[in-house]
Amino acid sequence: MTDHDFNFEPQPGLPAPLPRGENILWQGKPETAQLARDAFNIRWITGYLVVLALGQAAFAFVEGGAVYALARGLPYLALAILAFTVIYGLAWMQARAAIYTITSSRVILRIGAALPITYTIPYSCVSSAALATEGVSGSGSLAMKTNGNMRLSYAVLWPHARPWHIATPEPTFRSIANAAQVARILSDAAEAKINEPQVESVQRPHHQLAAAE
Repeated sequence: MTDHDFNFEPQPGLPAPLPRGENILWQGKPETAQLARDAFNIRWITGYLVVLALGQAAFAFVEGGAVYALARGLPYLALAILAFTVIYGLAWMQARAAIYTITSSRVILRIGAALPITYTIPYSCVSSAALATEGVSGSGSLAMKTNGNMRLSYAVLWPHARPWHIATPEPTFRSIANAAQVARILSDAAEAKINEPQVESVQRPHHQLAAAE
């Protein structure tokens, strides 16, 4: 995938130009290393394969010595390295393709490494949000629960979805830096939009318009 794949976008991450009065408040994307850990479980998978390699080597050492242990353990160790490389590569592609956007009126997720898709979620469709942070780094994930007015697919959203919420998928800003700050921006924008005064357009009778003139 190259930077030219999204030349049709008027601005990176946006499917169309923003209407007058709507502004971008924040844009970001997942951090590759954290996405590999959180969404792809890279530590558990490669850790399991490394332990398996050490176990095979230990059994082989008891049976036939160091040379036999090396010959028995190396293929498993190579498999662990291959798994780490593939998983990290997948996380990198997903992180590179994704752009999360918060505007004054909505949330936009442009996601998908192989098949790009854009989800636009007005604040009227967001019923709540859940923030999960990682230690002292400040990075984390921000999941948005919708009120049922949107049809979402967990399979299409993943890995940009809250884990295990399959029946009712929750679009999620996964593995973002300064997650608490982003959550505050989202909260303030949604509150401002929902409490925005509504101006009614009243159609005056023609004779009143003529009299006013």
